Amino acid sequence: MKSEMRTELLELIKDKAYFREKITLSSGKESDYYIDARLITLTSKGAYLCAELMLDLIKDDDYKSIGGPTLGADPLIGAVGVVSLQRKNPINTFIIRKTSKGHGKKQLIEGPPLTKGDRVVIIDDVATTGKAFLYSIDVLKELGIEVVKAVCIVDRQEGAAEAVKAKGVELVSIFKAEEIHVN
Repeated sequence: MKSEMRTELLELIKDKAYFREKITLSSGKESDYYIDARLITLTSKGAYLCAELMLDLIKDDDYKSIGGPTLGADPLIGAVGVVSLQRKNPINTFIIRKTSKGHGKKQLIEGPPLTKGDRVVIIDDVATTGKAFLYSIDVLKELGIEVVKAVCIVDRQEGAAEAVKAKGVELVSIFKAEEIHVN
């Protein structure tokens, strides 16, 4: 991994997206800290750093497309697509909706079509219990699409890696929570 980029991203997260306060996470769990990764991924510098580092984490994997669950993955997916093109290895991307769209083609997955047998990587911003990754894996598996890896910016180390592994998928992260949150 590019150590200068990783250090720069870590400092951005600590400075702009890390909050020490009681909060209820999307998993329903209570926590004494919060990492609001969108404060990083919705900036040009943060999105770029995340995309560069995520693509480095999967450079040796065999996959056709990269996508993930809305909303945490949305800015990452756009950035990954652009950075992959800059690297002269353009990757198609996709977004998994929480529910099928109620109009038009009623899509659950948006983006260039995925087909049975495709191999994909899924990405998200922060993983706690892995709920969003598990949902994504299930949606894709139902369509006959194989998830080869799950990647996030921060693994809060609260069960996501184990839950995703139980589905046969490895979870890798740019950072572990212990690098950001010190008790």
